[in-house]
Amino acid sequence: MYDIQIIKDLAEQLGFSFIENEPLSRHTSFKIGGDAEMFLTVYSIEQLKAVIKACNENDIPLFILGRGSNLLISDDGMKGVVLTLDGDFKNISVKENTITCGAGANLTKLCTFALSESLSGLEFAYGIPGSVGGAAYMNAGAYGGEMKDVVASITHITRQGEVKTLPASQLDFSYRHSVYKTTDDIILFVTFDLNLDNEKDIKAKMDDFMTRRKTKQPLEFPSAGSVFKRPQGNYAGTLIEKCGLKGKTIGGAQVSQKHAGFIINIGDATCNDVLELVKYVQDTVKDETGYFLEREIIHI
Repeated sequence: MYDIQIIKDLAEQLGFSFIENEPLSRHTSFKIGGDAEMFLTVYSIEQLKAVIKACNENDIPLFILGRGSNLLISDDGMKGVVLTLDGDFKNISVKENTITCGAGANLTKLCTFALSESLSGLEFAYGIPGSVGGAAYMNAGAYGGEMKDVVASITHITRQGEVKTLPASQLDFSYRHSVYKTTDDIILFVTFDLNLDNEKDIKAKMDDFMTRRKTKQPLEFPSAGSVFKRPQGNYAGTLIEKCGLKGKTIGGAQVSQKHAGFIINIGDATCNDVLELVKYVQDTVKDETGYFLEREIIHI
């Protein structure tokens, strides 16, 4: 068994944040999740390398948490280190039509930055409540756009502490997938190739997408966004609605009345509530339509 004092001492030595038994419900958009045994916030590559090295040498589990917008975390919490990226990992810079952004930055902040530079291509991502690293990891998309359309390269660090950069051609992007879903590398920075456009036109697109989100999605409740991947030739929300499942409730989890593709936390929902409701929806849709809905949200 590892000694958490090792990580606590390292935090004091290097100046990053250490919190013991931090409720992860405070760090997920679902507002669900037990405690993290050790919750760290690092601000530089040097600090991150030191944490990786300490975890490797002491067999301490290490999990990287973005903005927690696509996660369903166990009510039992997580052992080991749960780590978030701040400081240098939230920096955004631009050179001509190329933006380089830290993985810890808010995706909406990146979109706003691109707008200020009259750079188009990220409008679809405006309002997606995730981090830039998480969006790249999932190949997040909406309204006909995906991260793969604009990502030029990604810089990551391996669990051995090596920093590497992969061009878009090696990122294995597909629907809600990137190469990082098959490795344990940690995304540090993402570089985007964008197009110069009229700032007014870019803002109009962004505002249109945001209006659609607010009109059609249950943003007033905690959720993890779309629960299921889009099935071939159909839409998850359409199938769920056809099965009469809007408003179906288990514990504190409910299929949204506003958008059937969302499960919302209507008050003190547990991880198990959500999992039971997910299974109920999957079984009902399969029995009544023949479609199997694959879960998009990640269960930890």
